[in-house]
Formats: sequence, C-alpha cells, structure tokens
Amino acid sequence: MRELGPGGARLLRAWSQGVGGAWRAASVAAVLERCLAVQAQDLRAAALGVRARGSGLTEADVYRALGAERTLVRGWFMRGTLYLVPARDAGWLRELLAPRLLRRGERRYRELGLGPAELGRGERVIAEALADGPLTRDELAVRMTDAGLDASGQVPFHLVRRSALLGTVCFGPVREDGSATYVLAKDWLPASAGPSGPDAVKELLHRYLAAHGPATVADFATWSGLGLPAARPAWRDLLGAGLIEPCRVGDLDDHALPADAPPGPEPVGDVRLLPAYDNYLVGFADRRLSVEPEHERRVWPGGGQISPTVVVDGLVRGVWRRDRTRAVALEPFDGGPAGAGQAALDAELRDIARFLAA
Repeated sequence: MRELGPGGARLLRAWSQGVGGAWRAASVAAVLERCLAVQAQDLRAAALGVRARGSGLTEADVYRALGAERTLVRGWFMRGTLYLVPARDAGWLRELLAPRLLRRGERRYRELGLGPAELGRGERVIAEALADGPLTRDELAVRMTDAGLDASGQVPFHLVRRSALLGTVCFGPVREDGSATYVLAKDWLPASAGPSGPDAVKELLHRYLAAHGPATVADFATWSGLGLPAARPAWRDLLGAGLIEPCRVGDLDDHALPADAPPGPEPVGDVRLLPAYDNYLVGFADRRLSVEPEHERRVWPGGGQISPTVVVDGLVRGVWRRDRTRAVALEPFDGGPAGAGQAALDAELRDIARFLAA
C-alpha cells in the first residue's frame, strides 16, 4: 500500500487533474485526455478550465474543438451536470448515466404537464427541426409552439435535455454571439463503441482515479452520481485485477490510485487560476486536501456557487473575479505571494488576458 502525507497526496491529486506539478497540455484534446471532463454549466468558465491545464491555448481553440473539429462535446453527464468530454466517450457515458437522470426527471415532466404524448411529440419536433441544421433552444421553442406544444417556462429546456439524454440530440457548435446550438447526435458524434453495464462503471472509475487520484470510493460515487451501490463492486473488481492500488493518506487507508501512477511530484510553486465550478474542487466528497476549513466559505459562498480560485501546488490560496472592467481582482487568503510566487501569479494573469483576447 502506498503511503502519502496530506501534502504529498494533494500534490499528486493536482498533478493527476492537470493543475499542478508544472504539467500543461499542448492541445485542447490533450487536456481532456488527462482530466476526462471539465465542468461546463458556464461555457466561458469551462474554457478557462481548459486554459488552466494547457499551454498557449485560446478560447477560440476550445470553440473550434466543440465545432469544426468535433473532438469535444458538451452534455449532461456526471450528476446530470453539464460537462465537456471527449466526443468519442460521449456515447457510452450517456448510456451509463442517462437512465438514472431520466428517472429523476419524471416528476418534473409531470409538474410541467408533459405526459407521454407531449414527451413523444416534443422529441419528434426537435428531431425534425434539427434535420435542417443546428438550432438554439429558443429557435426550437418556436418549432414546438408551431407544432401545438406549450413551450412556456422550462418546457423547452426539459424537452431538449430529455432528447439529449435519450441520445437523439447533442450540443453542437457555438455561434459567434456565444449562443449554444443543438444538432442530431447521429450526424455529429463519432460512431465509436464503448463499454457498457458494469464494464462502463469500471472504465469510468479507472479514468476518474487517473484524473483525480488519490481518491476514495465515496469521492467517485459522489462525483459520478452513480452512488455507492454501483461504485463499490467496480472498486473491488479493479483492486482484485490489480488495476488500482490501495493508498493511505495520513491515517486514512481508504484511498486508491491507478496501479501505474507515478511517484508524487515535488512542490514547485505551481500557480493556477482556476475558474468558477472547476472540477478540481467538485471532484471529491472531502474537500480538506485542497481547501483549508477556515477558507471553505470563501470558495463555496452559498447558493450553489463555487468561486474562481488561486491554487498553489494544489492548495487553494485565494479567490479571484473579473471586475466590471474585465480585469482580474485577486483576494488572497493570507497575503499575496512574493518572489517567484508573484512572478508565477503575474504570468497567470497575463495568460488569462491573452487567452480571452486571442
């Protein structure tokens, strides 16, 4: 069993997630290959999450990967939250995660007056409309109204989301004004086979640990939304097959890492400005390795918000925001960095400006 102190575990976790250990990817695709998924309720925050894990990338590179290149796709995956994932993984991830999300949505459909007939008509209208090309949700709502559906309130959102969970549609290119569009999944996503059933749970767990380890089965169950009953058998199977190895963090021996995980990196003063809702902060049930308890309220201020953070060697050392002039305003927890730390922070500030302006 590998043994790590809290500091060593934090450094290895940040390196695994691509936000520490001086590791940066050279392409958008390589970022997602490393970290598996980037949380994407806010698309600009997701793009900034890619930036924080890459070198020399631009916001336009992210939109190109989502559009012309089709190497990434945005969709409702883990916990029903919007994520960016590699396009080749979207199919098996949806098949694994969507049934649970669809069951959870049944009550909301009824509350909106969407019975079987309305749901079926909505799916047909959306599919027929998208046969003509990408459309926004507002444009799809007009088609719904024209077909005699009540498209008021949250109805268009839930009908489009349901069609995505069923595999009929997916997010398509982003328009120049920033509007999200939808397309037919069969025309947009690559035809790639993936694991199914218990094998899909094991694949997701193995890739989760590669991108987040050291972590616990509870971390994975929470992040994925699959719950402990589905996560525990996969955990046991991977341990039995020698694909993951147990790991003790401090006095806790319930963590694991991929069997081929390298030794932990050394602290190098690696500074990253992570965006709001970054996966480094939502990927774990226990936050203490990355955020000291006295600062937790600054990172999670309430109302479902997760602040943009200043991370140094995997430890959150402050929060930041863009002010009305779009300049970055920093709020360090314990005074600002000095020397090499200040130089690294200045480099991150310049890189955000470059990323968004290119």
